[in-house]
Amino acid sequence: MSVYTQLTDDQFATFCQRFGVSFARAIPITQGIKNSNWFIQTTDDVDGAHSYVFTLFEERPPEDIEKMAVILNQLDGKLPVAAPLALIDLAADADKRYVIHYDNKAITVVPCLAGAHPQQTTQAMCHEIGASLAVLHETLKQLQPAEQYGVPLYPWSDVRDREIQFMPGDEAKLMSDIWQSYTDLPLATLPKGLCHLDMFADNTLWNLQKGEERLTGLLDFTEVSVEHYVMDIAITINDFCTTWGDAEQGESVNFDRSKMAAFLQGYESKRALGEDEKRALPVMLAKAAVIFWLLRLNVIHYNRTEGRTGDNIMVKNPNLMKRLASYHWSHVEKVQNTVFMLEHARYKGDDKNGDVEDFKLIGVFATEQQAQAAIEQLKSQPGFKDYPNGFHIDAYPLNQINWSSGFGCN
Repeated sequence: MSVYTQLTDDQFATFCQRFGVSFARAIPITQGIKNSNWFIQTTDDVDGAHSYVFTLFEERPPEDIEKMAVILNQLDGKLPVAAPLALIDLAADADKRYVIHYDNKAITVVPCLAGAHPQQTTQAMCHEIGASLAVLHETLKQLQPAEQYGVPLYPWSDVRDREIQFMPGDEAKLMSDIWQSYTDLPLATLPKGLCHLDMFADNTLWNLQKGEERLTGLLDFTEVSVEHYVMDIAITINDFCTTWGDAEQGESVNFDRSKMAAFLQGYESKRALGEDEKRALPVMLAKAAVIFWLLRLNVIHYNRTEGRTGDNIMVKNPNLMKRLASYHWSHVEKVQNTVFMLEHARYKGDDKNGDVEDFKLIGVFATEQQAQAAIEQLKSQPGFKDYPNGFHIDAYPLNQINWSSGFGCN
């Protein structure tokens, strides 16, 4: 459980009154690793119910939280979000404000959303969260300039430089290789905009009736920043499409590629991905895992330097993200060490079961998508258009003998 700043009941009552909320009781919230959160029961709630969430933001300055309030109001009505309540103790002609400043920290109160955090996800849930993330990206395009509303990206390279010197050599190499591969991407060609950047399952709420799971809430918009959309996609895929084993299960990390396919199908039902985004996704998945590996190491570092200890402090295991990063990197390495050979055979009658009358080696490509693009370019050209069934792509791993035995001549 994460509650870093302690408040008295009198303080809760005073703060809540400024939002027009009649305070009865504050209940600490067990999820979260950065902010202090409580459910607020009001004097009108019955049977232990709670109507609001009270958040004291431990790190983000109040002006960042004001931006978050604008973002949530922009999304309200299009996605299931809880927009912060406005302060009621301001002059009638004053602009709306949503944040109380306390000890140089921000406080907001938002309505509770129905639903529960999922312990497991399904393909249908991955499809729905994919579509919702695309709606978020498209809707927030209306807030311009985007940099005015997003908070600065955290300087993860600084955390990397601090932590990597204490890592075993294989871990440091893994992190460095992934970071370099990310840097080598054609980043300038990838679309950017306001992104959530923390859309984990525990930041969502669902009606979890079996077979009819329905998204009821999107939470924690404190990290909204201008970033590549495909990075936001990768962050969300990494959690929604992974089953995380607990200590009794050996802290296993099981990534489900069928769930990823469902997510991407949902996303593209609302916003089509560009070819550059599709090619970048495998590296982005690895980089996103590295970022959350560093985030968890940074929380441990911050708690240690601040002397924060006790049962109210929750730290997520950084090794799980390290293992996920390694899994994704193994797939990137496999692709990087494979070439795709595009050939065209002119079959008699354009029948693949017929005799080959002519054979052409068209090219060797770094990705299958590039080879497919070459087919699209050539299939309408003279000759090729008369034999469209002759194209075929073969994948060859580099530095391996693909014919390991001899052959006979008659």
